Amino acid sequence: MTGRAFTPSPPDQSASGWGQSLYTGAAGIALAHIEAARAGTGNWATAHQWVTTMVREPISADPDTCGLHHGAPAVAFVLHTANQPAYAAVLDQLDAHVAAIVLHRLDRAHDRLEAGQPPALAEYDLIRGLTGLGVYLLHRRADDELLRHILRYLVRLTRPVTVDGVSLPGWWSAHGPEDRPSPHWPGGHTNLGLAHGIAGPLALLSSTFRRNIAVDGQADAIARVCAWLDDWRIGSGAAAWWPGLISAGEYRTGTATRSEPQRPSWCYGTPGLARAQQLAGLALDDPARQRIAERAMAGCVADQRQLAQFGDASLCHGWAGLVQVAVRMAADSVDGETFAVSTLTGRFTAYLAQSAPATSPALLDGHAGIQLAQLAATTGNPPDSRWDASLLLGS
Repeated sequence: MTGRAFTPSPPDQSASGWGQSLYTGAAGIALAHIEAARAGTGNWATAHQWVTTMVREPISADPDTCGLHHGAPAVAFVLHTANQPAYAAVLDQLDAHVAAIVLHRLDRAHDRLEAGQPPALAEYDLIRGLTGLGVYLLHRRADDELLRHILRYLVRLTRPVTVDGVSLPGWWSAHGPEDRPSPHWPGGHTNLGLAHGIAGPLALLSSTFRRNIAVDGQADAIARVCAWLDDWRIGSGAAAWWPGLISAGEYRTGTATRSEPQRPSWCYGTPGLARAQQLAGLALDDPARQRIAERAMAGCVADQRQLAQFGDASLCHGWAGLVQVAVRMAADSVDGETFAVSTLTGRFTAYLAQSAPATSPALLDGHAGIQLAQLAATTGNPPDSRWDASLLLGS
């Protein structure tokens, strides 16, 4: 592994729920140590210590607040990734709680659909919503009928709806990007990103379809989202990029006001959106679709304007996320594109050497995510554990 040894700063373990948080707490740190142990660069004793920290408090199974980010689904994702017999009995118990959470969330989502109301981002997104719960089921129990129920919901989500005579995408939010009413977002917005937007459902629909897990209308749903993203793509070839958010005003005019690509992050930038569309091309056996995504990513990693916007090394919105996406996309490239993984790795390593260490020990914004991306970059191979399914990068 390149860079410094992984020695996270002492976290605030007094924070309620910190242990069972995948993206911001001990669960994500345990995930990093599990991957290191599986790869032979760490040890199982340390990994188990972090697993113990993760489960120190009673695990939440609150169906209104739990998702891949927190509680039973987060803890179960980590324990399944470890692939250790000692965790099997606990996993079986957690699976029952996850199933109850999924059924509750699906009932609420379908009630909302029947009422003709727009969704909250947390209903469907990767971090808190049904897409993230679907990721867990694909990771753990791909043959579970609950996963197909989630896919049916996502297919329905992709269908347009008519509100006050205006046709809107089914995932249109009446709120701002913070998932609450905002005077800065009158009329709401639509979110394109992988973390909180439609790229997340697209990636899950595509990953499952690629593994022959499909429901009626799934291929059409994948194609429908891709066509919508085509409508909002700015530029073409290696100069292509997508806005992360579209306001009601932009939607009315059909034109995004942003004139420059945003930061090339996993969460909202070109890398995450390109990976979701690459997965769609793979799922539909559509090399042309793949090439659109891969050329955009190749242009992104060569665009110094985009790279200059990085201000940290994190998975969420820094160098680690870009490197992890590049490793994944290179492994699946239709034309053998490398996406400059070796060059990016060098720049990532140099950035780490020249900048202050991350203050957070966590997965998305700190040491744990940086460690995981360093390991993938060093080997040049996607992780066997598929830990990056938690980012919708694995399939």
